[in-house]
Amino acid sequence: MLELELEQRKNIKFLVKLGKSGNEIRQMLVQVYGDNAMKKTEVYKWVKCFSEGREGVTDEERSGRPATSRTEENIANSPQIVRENLRLTVRSIAEQMNIDRETVRKILTEGLDMRKVCAKMVPKDMGLPIRP
Repeated sequence: MLELELEQRKNIKFLVKLGKSGNEIRQMLVQVYGDNAMKKTEVYKWVKCFSEGREGVTDEERSGRPATSRTEENIANSPQIVRENLRLTVRSIAEQMNIDRETVRKILTEGLDMRKVCAKMVPKDMGLPIRP
């Protein structure tokens, strides 16, 4: 889907350079891409950007908190913390590791293939506690 969107942005940039209006550009995109054409507001946003001199068609980096909690180091440290105390909650593990609970839950369930059994995190395959 991203490739199709980038292709449309390149077309918008080209058509802006030809002097086409936002409405004309939107109609052309619908004619070519049908249901997969960009929404009108998105087309107008890019028409404005390219009209103001923007050259790049890719999204610029966004500000905000980077997704750095799910690192190899945190994934590697998680089993050790769980082994030390099988009764730890996701919340207490998150506090120990200083990362959010949802990240800890994903590390345990998706990264380490564990599941919760009677408030204990255990390997999914056997349902047995982890042995140190």
